[in-house]
Amino acid sequence: MHWILLAILMVMLAVMLLALHRTPLGKMIRDQIADRPRRRLFLASVSFFLTFAIVRGMVYCITHDIPPFHYVIVKGTHIHHLVFGIFILLGVGYGWLCEVGNGSDSSSIFASTLMSLLYGIGAALTLDEFALWLNLKDVYFVKEGRSSFDAIILFGSLLAIGAWGQPFFSAIFRGSSRK
Repeated sequence: MHWILLAILMVMLAVMLLALHRTPLGKMIRDQIADRPRRRLFLASVSFFLTFAIVRGMVYCITHDIPPFHYVIVKGTHIHHLVFGIFILLGVGYGWLCEVGNGSDSSSIFASTLMSLLYGIGAALTLDEFALWLNLKDVYFVKEGRSSFDAIILFGSLLAIGAWGQPFFSAIFRGSSRK
């Protein structure tokens, strides 16, 4: 599953990058969301939700024996997709520590877009298996697995609030600093 998942996510990432940099969609997003941090939040939330939908669709296919999807087992160990999510988040975090695509300097719009999309992908892969790291056992399909959905909904909501509520929160902070 994971090799197919990674290939699908790479295709999704490439399509999104092409659409954002080679079509009128990218210019429209840059024009409508001029603030780079807000635009990064929006792009991260889009890739987060798309990745979550893809992963859940693939898990559905695996549990219903729909080829070509299957679990990746290496020497008897199931490699969970949160592992790939953690590696992606570590890479994005390191990139942002090195100020790649964070807008602190003249870093490119492409780098900013790439890092934002990767952040959303990594967060979705990791949080989809939140119940696994909370319970330290595979509870994906039992009652305790519900906490993964809760984590996805809460984090997705946080991304959406940050992306769409930024003008509101900026006005609140400006108003409180004047007092």
